[in-house]
Amino acid sequence: MAAKTMEELVSLCKRRGFLFQSNDIYGGIKGLYDYGPMGVELKNNLKQAWWKSMVYERDDTEGLDASILSAPVVLKHSGHEDTFSDPLVDCKICKSRFRADQLENSDCPRGGLLSDCKVKDLTEPRPFNLMFKTAIGPVDDGSSFAYLRPETCQQIFTNFKNILDSTSRTVPFGIAQMGKAFRNEITPRNFIFRVREFEQMELEFFVVPGTDDKWHEYWIDKRINWWVDQGIKKENLKTIEVEKSELAHYSKRTVDINYLFPHGEEELEGIANRTDFDLGSHTKNQNEFKIESKVMKNSSSTTKLAVQNLEEKKWYIPYVIEPSAGVDRGVLALLNEAYKEENTDKDNKRILLSLKPHLSPIKAAVIPLKKNNDELVNLSKEIKSNLQKLGLGRVVLENSGNIGKNYRRHDEIGTPICITVDFETLEDKSVTVRDRDTMEQKRINLDGLENYYRDYFN
Repeated sequence: MAAKTMEELVSLCKRRGFLFQSNDIYGGIKGLYDYGPMGVELKNNLKQAWWKSMVYERDDTEGLDASILSAPVVLKHSGHEDTFSDPLVDCKICKSRFRADQLENSDCPRGGLLSDCKVKDLTEPRPFNLMFKTAIGPVDDGSSFAYLRPETCQQIFTNFKNILDSTSRTVPFGIAQMGKAFRNEITPRNFIFRVREFEQMELEFFVVPGTDDKWHEYWIDKRINWWVDQGIKKENLKTIEVEKSELAHYSKRTVDINYLFPHGEEELEGIANRTDFDLGSHTKNQNEFKIESKVMKNSSSTTKLAVQNLEEKKWYIPYVIEPSAGVDRGVLALLNEAYKEENTDKDNKRILLSLKPHLSPIKAAVIPLKKNNDELVNLSKEIKSNLQKLGLGRVVLENSGNIGKNYRRHDEIGTPICITVDFETLEDKSVTVRDRDTMEQKRINLDGLENYYRDYFN
C-alpha cells in the first residue's frame, strides 16, 4: 500500500532524516530541499543503479560530467533563450504571481482556489524566463554572465566531437550524464516533485537517421522495465503519447512515463526523439549537411558535429533519442511505492519502507542486545566492520540497547536486515538475523554470515 497522502511522506522524510526544507531555521526557501543522512544514501543508490544500467552494463555508452555554468551562446542556439519561459500573470489586488496556464489549479493567498476568488484582478500574461543568471568575473556590470544550466543535455551535445574522437565510438552510441539543473519555477509544488534546483539522469543516444523510430521504441520499453526493476509496480506506470501541439520545439515524438504520485498522475521520465535538432543547431558549416530540423543560423561554432557514412563516404548529422529522468521525482516515486502501514500482532501499526535492497539507505544494522556490555559491543563492532568491508553499502552499529525501537526505526528507513548480537552469540557464535518485510528471524553462524550477507544483495 502506497502512501495515502503527500503529508505522510513529508512527515516520514523529516522524522527519519530523508529530506528537510532548505534553510529551514530561517523560514525556508520554497522549491529548495536538502537531503538528510538517509535521503542522500537513497538518492545516491538510485543514481548508481541508473549509471550501472546505462554505462557499466552496456557496450555502447560513455559517461560525462560537464560544467554547471553554461555559456549564453550555447543556450541561444539550443533555443532556450527564446523558448524557455512560462506565461505569467500578477494579481493587482494581492500582488501574487501565477502561471497563466495553471490558473484553475492555483491557490489564492486569501484562501481556496484562485478560480473562486471574487476580488482578483489579473494582468495580461507576459513571458518569464526560467533560467538563472550569474555574473562571471570581478565586476557585475552585465557584460559577462553565464546561465546555471536548465538541463544537463546541452553540454553533452557540445562535447559530442570530443567524446567521439577520444573513444573511437561509432553510431549508434550514447553519452550519459547525471547532475544538477536549475529552473526558476514560478510555482514550485508537491514536495520535491517540482523544485528550483534538482538533479537529472539523462542519456543522449545518437542514431543513424531512419533508424530513430526503432530506437525510440527500444528505449521506451527499456526505461519502463528499469523502473519496474527499481520496485515500482508496472500497473502504477503509464505511457502517455505527448500530443503534437504540445511537443517541445526540438521533438519529433515524445512519450512520457507517468507515475501515480500521491498528488496525482504526472511525468516520471520522458523519452524524446530530438531528431538532428541539437547537433544541427550547434554544428559549424550547417549548409554542408542535410539538416531536417529547423535550426537557427550558427556562425559561432568552431566544430562540425557530424559523422561519416564510410560506405557512402557522406557526412551526416545523427539523430538523438533522449531518455530523461528526474532524480528527485524518482526518489519521491520510490518512497511512495515503498511506503507501507501494517498492523502488528498486538494491533499496533508499524510503518516500513519496503525498498529494493540495492536502494536501501542502510543495508544492515548490527545491534548488541545490551549497550553497556563490552563483549557484545566489541563483537558487534567487529561484525559491522567486516560487513562494511564487503563494499555493498552502508552498515551501521545501533548501540542503544532497545531492540524494539531499533527494529521500528530501521523498518521506517527501509533497512532490509537487522543483525542482533546477544548472549547466545558469545556461546555458540551465531546471531539473529531479522527480515524487514516478513519480520521473520533466524540464527546464522558467524562463519557463514558474510556469505549470507553477500548473497542477500547479489
